[in-house]
Amino acid sequence: MRVFVAGATGAIGRQLVPRLVAAGHEVHGMTRYESKQAMLHELGAVPVVADALDPGQVAEAMGGARPDVIVHQLTAIGALDMRHFDRDFALTNRLRTEGTDHLLSAGQAVGVRRFVAQGIAGYGAYVRTGGPVKSEEDPLDPTPTREMRETLAAIRHLEEAVLDARWTEGIVLRYGAFYGPGTSLAPDGEQSELVRRRKFPLVGDGGGVWSFIHVADAAEATVAAVEHGSRGVYNVVDDDPAPVAEWLPALAQTLGAKKPMRVPRFIGRLFAGETGVVMMTELRGASNAKAKRELAWRPAHPSWRQGFTAA
Repeated sequence: MRVFVAGATGAIGRQLVPRLVAAGHEVHGMTRYESKQAMLHELGAVPVVADALDPGQVAEAMGGARPDVIVHQLTAIGALDMRHFDRDFALTNRLRTEGTDHLLSAGQAVGVRRFVAQGIAGYGAYVRTGGPVKSEEDPLDPTPTREMRETLAAIRHLEEAVLDARWTEGIVLRYGAFYGPGTSLAPDGEQSELVRRRKFPLVGDGGGVWSFIHVADAAEATVAAVEHGSRGVYNVVDDDPAPVAEWLPALAQTLGAKKPMRVPRFIGRLFAGETGVVMMTELRGASNAKAKRELAWRPAHPSWRQGFTAA
C-alpha cells in the first residue's frame, strides 16, 4: 500500500518508516523541515515537506502522495514541567486538534481507506477510579487536573474526530509510556538524566500504575494496524503494568543511579504540581489484550523489567 506518515522523523516515526518499507509498502514521510529530507531518504521514505498546521500545504502534500493509509504521529514534545503541563504541550495539542482535522480533510479528498492516529494510554489518560488496569472500554479521565485539561481535551478531540470519520477506517492507538531510542527514557533522555541526578523522586506511596512500551514494539503494532486493524481503539502497551514504587527504583538501578528519594505528597506538589502527584500516585495502567488478539501482535519486550536493561 501507499502509506503517508505524518510525523515521520519523530521517535516512533524513525522506527515505523523502515518497518513499513521492509513490509513492502511505499512510504511518504512528512516533515516540516527541509533539513530532515535526507533522514527520510535514509529511512526509505519519499520525503514530503509540509507544515501540519497549514491546511493548504497538507492538502497539497496529500494530493501528491495519494495514499491508501494515513498514519498520524504528529507531536512536538520537548522539555516538560509538570506544573505547566498544558503550556508545554500547547503545540502538540494544536497538532492533535487542528493537525488532525487537516489530515482528515485532505485524506477524505483523496479517498484514504484507513487512518491510524497516535493516542495515549498513559500519563493520566484513563479515569482514575476503579481497578488499576484499564481496557479500551473504560472511559478517559473526565476530571483531569487543572494543568492538563487542555491536553486531555486535545486527545478527546483527536479520538472523536478519527473514530467519527465514517468515510474511512479510523483507528486510534493508545500508546503506553515510550522508552528506547529517541525517547525521554532512552539512556541519554531527559527523564533518565533526572533519575541519575536524583531529581525524579518517588512521591507519596508511588501507587500510580504505569504501562510502558518499547518504541520499536509500538512501531510493530502500528504496522499491524496499518495492514489489518479495524475501526476502534487499541491499547499498545507491554504485558506488565506496574506501580511507580516498583519501576522507578528498578530504572534507577539499571541506570547505575542511587535510589530515588521519597517525598510526601505535599512536597511533591511543590515541585511537580498536582499533575506530577497524580502521575505518581493515581495513574491507571492499561491492558494490551485486545491489540494482541485482534492485531496478532506481541511485544518483543513483554516487560519493562527486561526492556529497560535492553534499551
